[in-house]
Amino acid sequence: MFQRIIISLIRIIANTFFRRIDVVGIENVPGDGPVIFAGNHPNALMDGFLLIAKCGRWPLHFMANAKLWKFRLLAPILDAIGAVPVYRHEEHDGEVDNRQAFEKLYEVIEAGNCMGIFPEGISHAESQMVRLKTGTARIALSVSARGKAGVKIIPCGLNYINRHRFRSQVLLEFGKPIVIDERWLQDYSQDEQGTVRRLTERLAEALTSVTLNAPDWRTLRVIQTARRLYKPASVELRPGQYVELSRRFVDGYLLAIKDPELQAFRDELENYQARLDMLGLKDFQLRQPVTLGRAFRKVMLRSLTMLALLPLAIPGALLHLPVGWIAATVGERFSYEMDDIATLKVFSTILLLPILYMVIAIVVGINFGIWWAFVAVIALVFSSFASVRLIEAEVSLLVSMLSVLRLTRLGSEIDDLRATRAILVGKIRALTDRLADPNMQRLFTNRDFGQTRDK
Repeated sequence: MFQRIIISLIRIIANTFFRRIDVVGIENVPGDGPVIFAGNHPNALMDGFLLIAKCGRWPLHFMANAKLWKFRLLAPILDAIGAVPVYRHEEHDGEVDNRQAFEKLYEVIEAGNCMGIFPEGISHAESQMVRLKTGTARIALSVSARGKAGVKIIPCGLNYINRHRFRSQVLLEFGKPIVIDERWLQDYSQDEQGTVRRLTERLAEALTSVTLNAPDWRTLRVIQTARRLYKPASVELRPGQYVELSRRFVDGYLLAIKDPELQAFRDELENYQARLDMLGLKDFQLRQPVTLGRAFRKVMLRSLTMLALLPLAIPGALLHLPVGWIAATVGERFSYEMDDIATLKVFSTILLLPILYMVIAIVVGINFGIWWAFVAVIALVFSSFASVRLIEAEVSLLVSMLSVLRLTRLGSEIDDLRATRAILVGKIRALTDRLADPNMQRLFTNRDFGQTRDK
């Protein structure tokens, strides 16, 4: 019972924390049989939450750092989701014994169930995957060699648009399975270490194909600027398209990195982005001239949306505001690494919300009776969803108002930046036409570009 509650809560958290979760390649996940889900690891425990919520298989067991069980409130949750404690060699001077943990995982897989593992070994905030550990390959080959189950490894790409921002977007992409067949097992019987290394390399290639990787953050920032300029204004990118277009730009950039025209264009992009940063502007704000009438209509529409949500959202907003503030403070101030922020926010919320709801139920129950206590809690849940939508509307309204103020106040600087942007748009599209693989299917049509050619 407790397990079902925890899993349901994880799914609610994932769908609430992220405004949009796109899942690609779910057809690559077999409906039965032993599976190892192997994913990249950019967002601490949120990565596991997303796999649990969206992989389509249950139970899903995870290997987790044994030190997490030291936290009394966290340990029951880890046990409920089937996590298995594993000791890291670097944290115990190499003196560890994980045989019991691995034996438990073998039993899970041989029973036809699933496990999730992050082969990088640690959660991190790098611009690309770090070198994979060999544990995933070793487990898959060892279990299959026992002859009780044939394992399939499913590469899982977790691609966050803004990983620790509430109501952001994420793409979860499942690659084609790596099947541990007789060929792998024969090689493993003849050369155990070499086969483990080759399978790890194969997995690294598969994970690279479903994740976004750049040599460094500076390059990734340039790629993101180029992607924004290249994308037609008439097209709204889904998370999957966002990652695919960025991935193509990274691959194309690395292949043509010594091209003089490309290097000169990179310098122009960085200068353009620096000017935007200095003025506090975003690229999308320069896509087309802003008229007072159009700006006024947008502000009025978002204001009306806020007014419609306000009566429903006020109770939830007032009661949840302390929880949100505490969770945000904990995430920002007490995280040791950038990849821990979202996890700390989520766990703070998990711990605080039940306390809040329990206090409200007790107060209402004492004063009005138990049935009104149930009604109050249910009404509060609906109000909380309305408050989330209200916050989104408030942010949109604030962005619109600030945009109007900046765009009308900066005058000549905006005109010059808009002219620079138009030149850069022409250059990135010309470079893409020249350097891109002519056999690759394009994400946008000539009609898409034609609708925004003058913008």
